[in-house]
Amino acid sequence: MPPTIRDLLRIDGLGLVARSEGRSVDHPISWVHVSDLADPTPYLNGGELLLTAGRFPDGELPSYVDRLVAADVVGLGYGLESRHDEVPTAMVERARSARLPLFEVPADTPFIAIGQVAATAVAADGDVVLRQTHKSQRELIRAATARDASAAMVRLLHGKLDAWALILDSAGALVAGEPPSAARWVAGLEGVLDRLRTARTPASSAFSFGDDEVIAHSLGNSTVRGFLAVGRGSSFDASERQLLSTAVALLTMRLEEALTHEAADRQLRTGVLNLLRIGQLNTSRAIARELSDGLPREPYRLFALAGPSTAQAAAVELVKSEMTRLREHVFYAESGDVTVVMVRDGRPFALWLLELPHRVDGLHLGLSDASDYRHFASAHRQAVQAAEVGVHEQTPVTRFTEVRERGLAQFMDAGRAQAFAVAALDPLVRHDQHGRGELVDSLRVWLEQHGQWGPAAARLGIHRHTLRHRIKKAEKLLHRPLDSPTSRAELWLALQAYDESEH
Repeated sequence: MPPTIRDLLRIDGLGLVARSEGRSVDHPISWVHVSDLADPTPYLNGGELLLTAGRFPDGELPSYVDRLVAADVVGLGYGLESRHDEVPTAMVERARSARLPLFEVPADTPFIAIGQVAATAVAADGDVVLRQTHKSQRELIRAATARDASAAMVRLLHGKLDAWALILDSAGALVAGEPPSAARWVAGLEGVLDRLRTARTPASSAFSFGDDEVIAHSLGNSTVRGFLAVGRGSSFDASERQLLSTAVALLTMRLEEALTHEAADRQLRTGVLNLLRIGQLNTSRAIARELSDGLPREPYRLFALAGPSTAQAAAVELVKSEMTRLREHVFYAESGDVTVVMVRDGRPFALWLLELPHRVDGLHLGLSDASDYRHFASAHRQAVQAAEVGVHEQTPVTRFTEVRERGLAQFMDAGRAQAFAVAALDPLVRHDQHGRGELVDSLRVWLEQHGQWGPAAARLGIHRHTLRHRIKKAEKLLHRPLDSPTSRAELWLALQAYDESEH
């Protein structure tokens, strides 16, 4: 520690005599300054011990002491002369009133002796501080390279600074805090974090928060990746702020490194998915084992997570957390505009996934049929198509079985589908309105019965020859062969859309 006035008073060789101890008698002395000026404050930074042999009229002594107190000196030493054998009473009384430490310096004690003692102590303390700083930096590096770097870092800062410490993610959510009660400060930091987000990184802010002095730093290089905040009932000195700056640099490096690893991990996972789609099962399994616990066992289901990228990212974080909790083999990967999650069918994780859209705003889930790896491409297509329908219809969960039952018409724009239906069937509709025979209804029933004359005629309650005549008439009006699979498919879709139209 740097020397204090109390330390100097204890040195017998100096012969210093206290006249007023004051509140800063135990404050560290930053430097020793000698001046006989009536107002030396323009040359002071605060924290100095001032030595003077000046002789001031009693009327000026109170204002002289007040100026020193305002300049934040830690104490005053008054040098005695042969004709001046004690400190002026007015100075003593004012120093006691202002609680400024004041001592007398004997005539045979040169000021330089006091300065040398203080300078030696300050230099020695500087060596100690330097060693402690190096030790702290090594400890910070070990914490930053730990498996759970955030938890290790807040524990270290809490111990080193005797302060609460928080690490928050870019959204302001708690990542790690020490002590555990420090989490109560998170909500009150929102305004400060908003300002740091818009400032050029790295940025910091020091402010009072209740009874605590708080320093908050943004983490990240070009983009804010998170925040570090520490606080306690007293201010932080220069060495402690340097410690915080080192912690910020190390945490930023760790976050940027993690982002690089995450990007590589995402690319590899997408690669596994693409290999599965082209049937490269063995290679896919080998890579998946390196990335995680491998692929789930058959039968599995694919869940396609669709929606805004922020919603998908939040869902993936929840998926990773639940994988750890349930200890299930689950594989996830980005696939175009969706994120695919593969789980073993019938396991608790699949049931948990069905609730995910209710926890993440904007998320939609598409669910494939149960499948095996030989038919992965088909299962992938099912999950993605179901998710697309869910986004279009704003439903949280859509199963492909529902999509299959509703047919292809659901993928058509309603307005365009009706326009197509009216145009395709218009010759038959106009005939039915002005001529004989119900051609539209006859065509529908005939197509429903797969072109079989007997069953279709029976449903319509007419003779088969009558039905043949109507279909021939429809074929002539439509100018297209009805024995063509393409024509039959298009007319069937037109009839489905026509039924739902206003015509």
